[in-house]
Amino acid sequence: MNVRTVARNPLLDLSLTQVAELVKSKQVSPVELTDASLGRIDDLNPRLRAFISVYESAREVAKGAEIMMMAGHSLGPLHGIPLALKDNIALKGLRTTAGSKILSDWLPDADATVAARLRSAGSVFVGKCNMHEFAWGGTSDNPHYGAVRNPWNTDRFPAGSSGGSGAAVAARMCWGALGTDTGGSIRLPSAINGIVGIRPTYGRVSNKGIIPLAWSMDTAGPMARTVEDCALLFSAIAGHDPRDATTASVPVSDYLGKLGRGARGLRVGVVPDYFFRHLQKPVHDAVKSALKMFEEMGAHVVDVGIENIHGNISAQLTIESCEPSTYHQRWLRERPDDYGDDVRTLLEVGEMLLATHYLQAQRYRTLLRQEFLEAFAHVDLFLCPTLPFTATRVGEMKVVIEDGVEEDMLSAIMQFTGVPSLTGLPSLAVPCGFDADGLPIGMQLIGKPFDEATLFQAGAAFQSASDFHLHSPQL
Repeated sequence: MNVRTVARNPLLDLSLTQVAELVKSKQVSPVELTDASLGRIDDLNPRLRAFISVYESAREVAKGAEIMMMAGHSLGPLHGIPLALKDNIALKGLRTTAGSKILSDWLPDADATVAARLRSAGSVFVGKCNMHEFAWGGTSDNPHYGAVRNPWNTDRFPAGSSGGSGAAVAARMCWGALGTDTGGSIRLPSAINGIVGIRPTYGRVSNKGIIPLAWSMDTAGPMARTVEDCALLFSAIAGHDPRDATTASVPVSDYLGKLGRGARGLRVGVVPDYFFRHLQKPVHDAVKSALKMFEEMGAHVVDVGIENIHGNISAQLTIESCEPSTYHQRWLRERPDDYGDDVRTLLEVGEMLLATHYLQAQRYRTLLRQEFLEAFAHVDLFLCPTLPFTATRVGEMKVVIEDGVEEDMLSAIMQFTGVPSLTGLPSLAVPCGFDADGLPIGMQLIGKPFDEATLFQAGAAFQSASDFHLHSPQL
C-alpha cells in the first residue's frame, strides 16, 4: 500500500546545495525553508513515523538565521538549512530517547559534538528521527514510537537503525540528516530509501554525546539526497575532537574539491567470489551495471582476492553482541521489561558469549583490515552491493535472497556492510537502481582510511552519469 499523494512545496524537491545557493543569494529565506520542512513533516509523519520529536521552535531559530543573513552575516553554506538528527544524538535540553522507553525523558546537558558543529554552521534542527531501539537492529520497527515506514512503499521497511533519518530525507521532510553506523546503520537505510549516506573512517567523526551501541565500531555520518550534499554536511562535522579520545588527529580533506574530477583512471576493486554471490537478481544486475558505468567513464576494474573475507558476519555479530550487552548490563538487570523483545533478546545473547569469542573476533578484525590495506596498493576503492536484497515488508524478520530459502534478517543484512565496520574503513552508499516494484537499490564504495574524498569523487562521477538520485517517492 502506498500513501496517498500530498502536495509539496517545490522547494522540497531542490537539493541541499541548491537551496543553500538560494539562501546565500537571498532569493529564499531560512523561514521559508523551515516552514516547508515542518509542513511536510506534519503531513507525512503520522504515516511514516520518521520523527520522534518535532521542533516547532525551529521557526524561531530560522528567523534568527534570516536576520543574520539580511545583516550580511553568513555562517556558511549550511546557514538556515533545515536538518534532522537521529534520536541517539544529544541536543542540550531536548529529549533524546535513542528510540527507547528507558531514556524517554532524558534531557542532555550538552549538545553532541556533531550537533554542535552543525549548529555552529547555522543549521536549523527541525526534529529528532525515529530509529531501531538503542540502534541495536536493522529494521527500525520500534515498539515504543512506532515502526518507521518506507516512503517508496509504506508496507515495506526502511532498514535501520537510522531508518527514520533515511525515510525523512527520502520523503523530502528535511534536506539532510545525521545517522549513526555500527554495522551498517547509515548505509542500509540509505540504500533502502534511495539516498546517499557515508560511514566515515573510524575516528574521523566524534562520538561525544552519542549514545553508544558498540564502542569499537560506532561512528556518525550524514545522509542526504546527493553525493555533493553529503560531502557538504560531512565537511561540517569531520575532524578531531579533544573531548573524544577515539578521534584521530588527521587533517580534514577538502571533500568538495574533488567532486568534479570524474572517474577516469580510478582503480575500482571487486572481490568476485564474495561481492557478486548470494544476491537477489535485481541487486546483482543493478550493481553490475554500475560497475560497467564506471568502466565506461574510464575507471579500471580490478579483481582482488581477500582470503578471509567470508568470516566477517560472524565476527561482526560477536562484537556487536558483546559490546552493547556491556553498556546495557545494569539496565538489563533492573529494567528488562522496558526493552522491546528483540533488543532484550539480543542483549541477553551478548551476555552468554565468552571472552574467547570476543577476542577471536577482534583478532579477525586485525587480519581482515590488513588484507584490505594490502589490497589498496592495487586499487583506489572497492565497489559492492550495500545489502543483498531490497526492502522487505514491515515486521518481517526473515528474508528470501535466492532459491526460496528463508534467512535470518540480521545476519543477511550485514553481508556487505560488515566489512567496513570491522576494518574501520570509510564507506559511501549511493543509489544505483530500482527493482521491478520500484524499490531502491544501493551500491557501496569502500575507501582507504581517511580517504573519504575519493569516495565522494567516485560517487559524484556516478551521479553525473545516472539519474537514480533524482527520483523521489510519490507521496
